Amino acid sequence: MTSPARPLRVMKFGGSSLATPDRLARVLDLVHREAQDARIALVVSAMGDTTDQLIEAVQIAASGDGDGAEACIDRIADVATTNGLVVLQQIEAERGPLAERPEVLAAVRELLVPLRRLLYGVSLVRETTPQTMDLVLSFGERLSATVVAHLLTAGGLDADYVDARTWTVTDDTFGNATVDWTASSARLDALRAEGLGDRVPVCTGFLGQTPDGRTTTLGRNGSDYTATLLARGLGADEVVRWTDVSGVMTADPALVGDAYPLERLSYMEALELANFGARVFHPRTMIPLIESGIPMRIRNTMQPDAPGTRVDHEGARDTDRPTSVTSLENLAMIGIEWRRVSFRHQARISDRVLRVLGDDDITVWMANQAAHGQAIAVVVPEAEADRARDAIEHELERELASGDVEPLQVRRPVTLLTLVAEAMGHTVNVAGRFFHALGAVGVNVRAIAQGASSRSVSCVIDADETSTAVRTVHGAFNFAQQRVSVLLYGRGTVGAEFVAQARAQRDALTRDHHVDLRVVGVVTSRGSVFDDDGLDLEHALDAVAAATERETDDALLDRLRRLPTPVLVDCTAASGFEALYAKAFDAGVHVVGANKKPLTVDAATRDDLMRRARDRHRTWRYETTVGASLPVIDTIKNLVRTGDRVLRIEGSFSGTLGYLTNELNRGVGLADAVRDAHARGYTEPNPADDLTGTDVARKALILARELGYAVELGAIDVRPLVPADVLASDGLEDLFAALEAHAPTFDAWLSEIRDAGHTLRYLARILPDDDGAGVRVEVGPVGVPSDHAATRLRGAEAFVAFTTQRYREYPLLVQGAGAGGAVTAAGVLSDVLEVPRLARAR
Repeated sequence: MTSPARPLRVMKFGGSSLATPDRLARVLDLVHREAQDARIALVVSAMGDTTDQLIEAVQIAASGDGDGAEACIDRIADVATTNGLVVLQQIEAERGPLAERPEVLAAVRELLVPLRRLLYGVSLVRETTPQTMDLVLSFGERLSATVVAHLLTAGGLDADYVDARTWTVTDDTFGNATVDWTASSARLDALRAEGLGDRVPVCTGFLGQTPDGRTTTLGRNGSDYTATLLARGLGADEVVRWTDVSGVMTADPALVGDAYPLERLSYMEALELANFGARVFHPRTMIPLIESGIPMRIRNTMQPDAPGTRVDHEGARDTDRPTSVTSLENLAMIGIEWRRVSFRHQARISDRVLRVLGDDDITVWMANQAAHGQAIAVVVPEAEADRARDAIEHELERELASGDVEPLQVRRPVTLLTLVAEAMGHTVNVAGRFFHALGAVGVNVRAIAQGASSRSVSCVIDADETSTAVRTVHGAFNFAQQRVSVLLYGRGTVGAEFVAQARAQRDALTRDHHVDLRVVGVVTSRGSVFDDDGLDLEHALDAVAAATERETDDALLDRLRRLPTPVLVDCTAASGFEALYAKAFDAGVHVVGANKKPLTVDAATRDDLMRRARDRHRTWRYETTVGASLPVIDTIKNLVRTGDRVLRIEGSFSGTLGYLTNELNRGVGLADAVRDAHARGYTEPNPADDLTGTDVARKALILARELGYAVELGAIDVRPLVPADVLASDGLEDLFAALEAHAPTFDAWLSEIRDAGHTLRYLARILPDDDGAGVRVEVGPVGVPSDHAATRLRGAEAFVAFTTQRYREYPLLVQGAGAGGAVTAAGVLSDVLEVPRLARAR
């Protein structure tokens, strides 16, 4: 039985993979490894920045400076020989002295002799042509392939240098030549008959030759094109494009931190990505693969065991997941609109606009004509916008002068945002989800386009919306776990509990809910820490405690807004945060607040914050400002949204005061009860803030405003649990002493309540007028009868009773733990997790 033929694999390496001795050695190792189970053919680009140096050499020579051009070539020679000699030493260290040590230095010198002569000639005539430039540039690939072939042979793998010009036949469009495949295929067949492939061919990429022997280059991604042409001609089983990423990414990693490589991709998806500016592909590169059915795999030189991305006819065929979101930036959009042109001439204007741009060699990335036919938008590179506008104005000079065509509108800079997926044409509402996601975060779409194949959908957006738009679309289609980036203000009881709960729940959130929660920053009044990838939550609080510098709020928001689903979390009780919230909304940042004060500033400021959040499509969650983690805010919002009329709200809004009154009712002394509540973390840092009733008044104010009443804090009737003069103490011990002194008076008052058969509670009442035009809000200690719902409260429980048109006979009750750092932090975490859910639902 004969063994099956080993597969043939064409491997292409770019210039960055060959730029240094370490990288060059890695390439050789990869080739040796792959050669163990396959026949190998290589295509290589010029080493490092050799191409740029060759261009510089030509420019210097054209200025008449022959010595300067020589110096450039010397530097190129030094890099090539140094790389080669260092790797040779590594080979000898591993294999011992070589029987025939290749003369790398001599080979490099010999190869560059005609280049030096050529540049000397350029320096004499002081000019260059595209043909000369192509010939000069060819030395980069020729030099690279020569060195690699020598080193492979020295390492024990017989290799031959192959100049692509011997088989790649092109026209004479220097700089971007077109390949004649019929002639090229014939030449390859002849070379195969002469033994091409018996040894490892190391072929120059990027190069071609006219039928009469003049050197050409193949333009952008020319070496990739050479690799796919060679694969087609040799009948290869696969093309492997080795690069510095682990495949085709779902988005630009610089914009989307959780972008990841795709496993599969179809040829047509790759073409679509190429057409929308993805640098990893060029349309011409794909043509030989499509015509031959040979798959391509994109793999990472630095991570050779990663599977990479396979590109073939089939692709992923996953109708639930698009391929990639691309953003082509630095563009301009030119709008042309006409009013008094007959219907049969409308199409002609569009044709004329596109024709004149084509005649002037201006790239048109998108052209979009309105359905009514009276407007067209063209998207061009921003650098060519003025030239494009002038060309169009010249073409439409008569129509512009007569007023038939409106003055051209140029918007710049803009970005072309595109969602690509072969399978999208088989599912519904992809475009709807695309535009819905953008609209939900306030991204203004300037123009749209979708091809008949439904393989992609594109839109034009303002350049400053690029990062937000890319992250939003990437997240909306569930490319990966939805990342939430939290900037936490405050490291007190609630803040510390929030960090602990986020750390404890992170794995479960990722596994079960597809949410990647990362606390990226913690801020106190004295210091801050920030890490775009997420802080180590085991040590984050210690780190911020030790921090001696604090970034400004503006700088922190600027960093946060660039991250996926940015959320500012306020676990402070500080004043003045309404200004920070306003900046956050303007920056595109969501807000979750346990801080009541931004909601209880004057009504105009509060309403302005609400408007900012709404206008900028940002979420503002503040459930924990009333009742810790109890769903009080959501309940009242739902009542109002569904048209119910609220007749009365009554409740023990403070778990702290609920706990205190419970203790007092069972006979614990006033000072001891307050001291114990403070030790348990139920009170504010200064318990007097709870005893004044101001905190309860703020909560009542928040609910009254949720009903639509423009109430101010000063209009609320507030009675403290103990007189204000008792609470006017400096420091905790002074407060406890004052409470001890007031105890006899307090106990006598409490006895009167008990004698009446009542229970002490601290309640808030929100009492709308009968006609709903006004509202009265009362806060204070009261004795409630035994059948009152508040008598059943235990410990630090809070309760709220909503009496409404629908819940008139049996009020709607919300009851549960209403105080404590752990409970409040759980509510904050719940609010944070609502942000991505609401973003998806919009």
